Amino acid sequence: MSLFPEIVLASNNAGKIKEFAAFFTPYGMSIISQKTLDIPECDEPHSTFIENALAKARHAAKHSGKPALADDSGICADALGGKPGIHSARFAGEQKSDKDNNAKLSEMLQPFENKKVYYACSLVLVRHEFDPMPIIAEGVWEGVWTHNPRGENGFGYDPHFYIPEYRQTAAEISGSLKNRISHRGLALIELMKKLDDLYLRAGLAIPEIPHFVEKK
Repeated sequence: MSLFPEIVLASNNAGKIKEFAAFFTPYGMSIISQKTLDIPECDEPHSTFIENALAKARHAAKHSGKPALADDSGICADALGGKPGIHSARFAGEQKSDKDNNAKLSEMLQPFENKKVYYACSLVLVRHEFDPMPIIAEGVWEGVWTHNPRGENGFGYDPHFYIPEYRQTAAEISGSLKNRISHRGLALIELMKKLDDLYLRAGLAIPEIPHFVEKK
């Protein structure tokens, strides 16, 4: 038995859908994209990741009548005061080009010695549009910006996001490793812990976790 047999993911991003599905399948939860339900994208008018994630989750729940999950995430550069932050997806313009976004951030960071960057992710799960107690989880992944992109596995800013501990970029590491250490992976692990508490309170068995997850 699952508390949420079907969850609408407030995203049209195929990469995100694949990552989320890997986490939620053991809970008996089916992840469907809002795109398959013809739900229009939600405006993101807020200045923080968490506020935008909540707005997107409520929007998807309203239009679907189902529980909804949303994330808002982006890359933040210390030298730029946290930019591009919530504007990461459209940093170089409304066309949402990864190539242009990476080129713009590289150009802006070029004069700075400090190349520290971090990915941030806020996740929100709502049971319905007016859920007064949304389930919230967050994750941060620290790295260093490299002007020389490497790797083919990731998307977005991943080819430029260098992880000193592994001497690879986020686009070079394996998908299973990324699920353990990334901002979205860490936020999902936190969310899974909160789901476990809900299952226990409901008297349900806690599902087996994916093999690549280590709950700490």
